[in-house]
Amino acid sequence: MSGVRPKINVLPATELETFLERYRHDTGVPEAMDAASFIQEVLQRANAFVPAQAGSVLLDHPFERAGDPAGAALYFIAAFGPSSEALLGASIPTSEGVVGHVYRNGESHLVADSHHDPYFYARFDETHAFNTNSLLAVPIRIENSVCGVLEMVNRLDGRPFDERDRALLEIFASYTSVSIQNLLDARRAGAAARSDDLTGLSNDRFFHRRLAEDLDHADAAAGRVALLFMDLDNFKSVNDQHGHLAGSQVLKEVGYLLRRAVRSPRVTLARYGGDEFVIILPGFDTAAATQVAEEIRRAIRGQAFLRGRFSWASGPVDFRGPLTCSVGVAVYPDHVPRSGTSDHRRNQLLRASDQAMYAAKASGKDRVVLAVPELVTPK
Repeated sequence: MSGVRPKINVLPATELETFLERYRHDTGVPEAMDAASFIQEVLQRANAFVPAQAGSVLLDHPFERAGDPAGAALYFIAAFGPSSEALLGASIPTSEGVVGHVYRNGESHLVADSHHDPYFYARFDETHAFNTNSLLAVPIRIENSVCGVLEMVNRLDGRPFDERDRALLEIFASYTSVSIQNLLDARRAGAAARSDDLTGLSNDRFFHRRLAEDLDHADAAAGRVALLFMDLDNFKSVNDQHGHLAGSQVLKEVGYLLRRAVRSPRVTLARYGGDEFVIILPGFDTAAATQVAEEIRRAIRGQAFLRGRFSWASGPVDFRGPLTCSVGVAVYPDHVPRSGTSDHRRNQLLRASDQAMYAAKASGKDRVVLAVPELVTPK
């Protein structure tokens, strides 16, 4: 066994984050892990268990998962070995290759000779001038659901991988799965005091405190704070047609979508109540805030909700959609003057964005409306 530790290449934190935000369909709190060092350790230890010329961790994208696992893709989030940097971010359909086979079936697969294995997929070898002789791949799970694959390529001593290697890597993959679950649970516990239980976004109490802080910072720096007030259109029909558990699932998925769609520093995403959401955008002017609102509106309209299987449904949920939203945009101090108490400014900005949202509803829904001074009632 070589004592040289390979260089582990991992996706940048901003890209890695999207693959590690996971909600559990039934308990539902999304959590984000800044896990670059954890993923590096996974590959380092896997290589210590089963020394190899190359290795990688592939995960599905949690928001691309479908009812049929073959419809997803697996992304290289970390890798070591020749051409490993070039692999980062690349994807392979789960309908192809050894990793796709492992992902779909949930069982490890040993390739002693790639030339005679029916599942081997040679595209990456051809693209990166690499020669895979033998390969070992094991599933990575969160709870009972396969979310990715750990693969090791070409045993370091030149011999094919064997059943002992498979057993060792399966043990290690089980440890890795438990570690991921523990990290998610720890993050969930730490965020519970400021999080909405259903969506995992900030709760209304934290939202009001953060909005007051952001307005104070804006006053000190002569800056701006934008506030988006979003309401789902015709959400009641989801509950009426599919039940309240389906409605709760939609709210979870909307919260997750917002986490993906809005990633600027210091942004606060919160569930205000029911099917209403608020987004604080410190430093955003009217044009930038309106652009974010439009991106959210388009993302929600284009998203297929209630895909997959749920314990509360006997089969697939026939939600035809689309689901849409109305968004009101207000910017401090453009629509609310720099005067009055902190509570007054906060309430006026919230009122301005709320009234703009109702104007969007009244003008046809599925649109963004900017607050105007006439919509703000002076105190």
